[in-house]
Amino acid sequence: MAGETIARVPQDRTLRIGIIAHLRHPIAEPFAGGLEMHTHLLARALRERGHAVTVFASSRSEARLGLEPICTETALCDIGTAEASDVAFFKEHHAYLSLMNDLRHRDFDVIHNNSLHYLPVMLADTLPMPMVTTLHTPPFCWLESGVRLCSARNHAFVGVSKSVAALWGHVAKVDEIILNGIDLDNFAFRPAPDAPDYLVWYGRIVPEKGLHFAIEAARRMGMPLRIAGPILDEDYFRERIAPQLGADAVHVGHLPHSDLARLVGGARAFLCTPMWDEPYGLVVAEALACGVPVAAFARGAIPEILDDRCGVLAEPDDVASLAAAGLAAIMLDRRDCRRRAEHICDAHRMVGGYEALYRRRIEIGRPRNVPSPSAAPVRIAVPAAVDLHA
Repeated sequence: MAGETIARVPQDRTLRIGIIAHLRHPIAEPFAGGLEMHTHLLARALRERGHAVTVFASSRSEARLGLEPICTETALCDIGTAEASDVAFFKEHHAYLSLMNDLRHRDFDVIHNNSLHYLPVMLADTLPMPMVTTLHTPPFCWLESGVRLCSARNHAFVGVSKSVAALWGHVAKVDEIILNGIDLDNFAFRPAPDAPDYLVWYGRIVPEKGLHFAIEAARRMGMPLRIAGPILDEDYFRERIAPQLGADAVHVGHLPHSDLARLVGGARAFLCTPMWDEPYGLVVAEALACGVPVAAFARGAIPEILDDRCGVLAEPDDVASLAAAGLAAIMLDRRDCRRRAEHICDAHRMVGGYEALYRRRIEIGRPRNVPSPSAAPVRIAVPAAVDLHA
């Protein structure tokens, strides 16, 4: 609350943080996508900072994150049939409804809603503690409905980029922008690419990630393409991708982190081909951390991450434009790519932003004239105003 003087939670006070994950895939390596990696990194980093963290996630998630399983993975259902899809829907619905009812009686300082489900945000006003909800995607019908129904007094919406915040602007006010971050130590800088040269594409193999554009562009560039990632849409892979694979376009599988970092770091450039407004683009940050230049369709938040020293933007859905961007990208300095990652993609910056937000929301909910539960003296400060356009 800009302009209001409040007592700050001491910065060294351990917080009790509950993190609500989404349930489609386990929060464990190898990660199915960026949301799983983000949740894992956030929980691990907060625990390393000394906080008591509990992650409410699907049953095969990593136990050392402080896991409390609330459901089996809903993506394990064969959702090719309407009946199986209904089963997955009701499993998620029941799991989140039960969790929100249980949280009313728990003693967390703050709940971080990192799911994509409508129930946690819709029921935020039933909780005695503040909630922070991160918006990882553009609006879609179910989540938009939950957000519109959110009436909690002590609740904050976070956008992972200015692009996402703008897309949600007609639904709800985004209180803060906290760009996603990665563990830079897990993506070591490679000053030179491997020999022989190759390009890389990696991510979830689904239509909206546009892998078929990368295969065509790499062939126009005359360079081989290595592909990594889980096949999450079998029809798309069978019909659009498998027929294009060959000696110059190889799918190496869904790799564990260490192997993936080596593959990405050895590439001349990363081709990024989203067919939707990418909310952030963790794969872009990872490639930059390795020192790998990026050629990408100019969609969503990707132009916020790249500058002209580390990447080249292409016209969306245009193979010729992507190929030209790729040829320009391989000429960029790999050291500039790493510097860009260190400047805006560092996980320490992201986790620090969330930690500060948690403390502000806790203080907003603290009754006036109640001393902070710490022997340390209470400092009086005025929180800085949030500027989404900074």
